[in-house]
Amino acid sequence: MLVGCLPGLVAVLVLVLCARDTGHTEAVRLDRPGPARAHRAARPPIVPRSVWLGTARRTQPPPRYDDKVVAVFIHHTDSPSAYDCADAPRIIQHLYAGQTGDRRWDDIGYNFLVDRCGTIYEGRAGGTGRPVTGAHTLGFNHRTAGIAALGTFTAGAPVPRAMTDAIAALAAWKLGLADVDPRATVRLVSSSSRSRYHAGTTVTLPALAGHDAGFMTSCPGAALTARLPEIREKAARLQGRTPARPKRPKRPAPARSSTRTP
Repeated sequence: MLVGCLPGLVAVLVLVLCARDTGHTEAVRLDRPGPARAHRAARPPIVPRSVWLGTARRTQPPPRYDDKVVAVFIHHTDSPSAYDCADAPRIIQHLYAGQTGDRRWDDIGYNFLVDRCGTIYEGRAGGTGRPVTGAHTLGFNHRTAGIAALGTFTAGAPVPRAMTDAIAALAAWKLGLADVDPRATVRLVSSSSRSRYHAGTTVTLPALAGHDAGFMTSCPGAALTARLPEIREKAARLQGRTPARPKRPKRPAPARSSTRTP
């Protein structure tokens, strides 16, 4: 997208026009007003899907695309967490077999997967740098990307720093392609009444959200959900954005005197 290369009001007008695609409309609201400029982050290393797919590939239709990605949803795979990172490709292949076998999906639903050592794997086919339509958050797969953390991260479970750092780097790069602040909110239109919102409903969600923001689920688990604010801030820093100012505690109102003056 060339939006970030256009000055001021022209960039804003182009962003509004580009938001019209396949019947879905999203508007990005940044935390602070200011001149429009591109905030790009470096592309982190991504292991291609051929590494984990091996000979397990099934016949599938061509990938589908949106015009850009304006939000990412964070998931956990609800699988064992105490694995050797060398086994991550085998685990991803197992997830692929379950989703394309028992569930009869055309491909693995997640666009990316991240293991406990911080290694990022390409998930759904179509190109890591392209806005591939995934199958990760029912009702909100358009203009979004799904990032799955390998493991189970319910309350009390440890969440490796290497994993959250990798998720932040990936989100910073992916959202930066459309100049979206990871701390922003976006307006998305639900495409399924089986999500948290009836089909056709426009809702405001975080640009970096947990799966449970769009669907009735406990995914990505309480432990990983608690780390989302930290991941958003790190992703914003990687895009070169100004750190958020800490909120000042409210001062208590001065006590009123009960003494009356004559």
